[in-house]
This record gives sequence, C-alpha cells and structure tokens, in this order.
Amino acid sequence: MTARTRALLPGLILIATGMAFMDSAHAQTGLAPSAEVTIEFTNPGVSPSHWILTLHPDGSGHFHSERGNPAGANPKAMDVPEVDRDIQLQPGFAASAFETARQNKWFKVQCESHQRVAFEGWKKLSYSGPEGQGSCTFNYSHEKEIQALGDSLLGVEETLTEGARLEMLLEHDRLGLDQEMQAICERAKDGRMQQIFAIREILERLSNDGEVLDRVKKRAKELLAQAGA
Repeated sequence: MTARTRALLPGLILIATGMAFMDSAHAQTGLAPSAEVTIEFTNPGVSPSHWILTLHPDGSGHFHSERGNPAGANPKAMDVPEVDRDIQLQPGFAASAFETARQNKWFKVQCESHQRVAFEGWKKLSYSGPEGQGSCTFNYSHEKEIQALGDSLLGVEETLTEGARLEMLLEHDRLGLDQEMQAICERAKDGRMQQIFAIREILERLSNDGEVLDRVKKRAKELLAQAGA
C-alpha cells in the first residue's frame, strides 16, 4: 500500500459508510435519497419558539431553531442559542417517519382534531419526493400515527437542544453539567428525549473529559450505550 493510498483510506471509508447508509435507507423505505420529511414547530410561549427539522431516508438531515422569549422565563437561566446544523439520526427511525408519511397520503390529509385540548404548539408535517408533496398542520391530531410521529420528532428536537446546552455548559459552566446530565437521563428513560444517537459527539467528549465530574462521565457512557453509539 502506497503512502498516497494510506492517506486516502480514511476518506474512502467515510464515503463507503455514507453509501451504506443510503443503500440501507433505500432498501427500508423504497424512497429516493432526495425525499424529505420535515416538521416545522411554532409556539411563541416556549424557547425555542420556532424550529424546523428536515429528515432524509438515510437518517441524515438538518435542524434549525430560533430562540423565543416566553413570558416568565428565568432571565438567569442559561438558554440555548439558535442552532443551525446538520444531523444524523438512526436510519430505522427515519424509515418509520417515511412509512407514516406513506400511510397518510404523504400528509395530504386534514390532521387537526379541533378538540378542546391544551395548546402545545403548531406542528406542520411535510413530505416532498418523487411521489409528490403534501403537508398538514395540527396542535393535536386525530390520526394516531401522525400524532405519534409529531411526538417523536418533538423528542428529537429536545435531544438536539439539550446537546447544544451541554456544549455550552462544558465551555462555560462545568459544574452545571451534573444536574443537566441527571435530567437528560430521566427524560431519555421516559421517552421525552428520543434519538440520543444524534448527540453522541458531545456525549463522547464528556465521557472522556478528565475535568468533569465522574458522575457526568458515567452518565454520558450510559447514554451512549443506550443509544447504541
């Protein structure tokens, strides 16, 4: 093996891994890699008050959030800045999202229940791909599969937002990591946070950081194990 070949090998491995993800996604969903499921969330009473999560069949995607200023927010609390980054979820999760889109006419349905329930934010689910495009908006949906998908994607958003908060705490308030990691473990256990796999990079940093508390490192390792990372 030449020196040039050895230098190119890591890049070739990454390309092969990416192609494997795409092949697996196509096999599971039968959809083109360019297909997208998107959720757009809006609720001025929380922070982030507006965010968009775009997902492709291979689990890759993008997340963008905008900070809000909800009434009664604690001005001393460390809020999360606006997030704008590419993400990677597990392909099986993505396959489930696209299957829900398929079963519900690519979201070309009326999905709002119009029931008198507490306002939890408007969720707009959209599909775009070779089969066409569609969208539906709801606070609470009478379609169980759509409501479940919305809840799952809200759980993903919470994971991504917490990942950004962990990065801030690691840089500015290492002692605050202890309480935050305890809360994350509880929310991951009861399902409020989903796809912990998406924040594996910050968890790996915490698990190997000699300057954070041992409890923080232990919890980070436990979350990584649960996520299969």
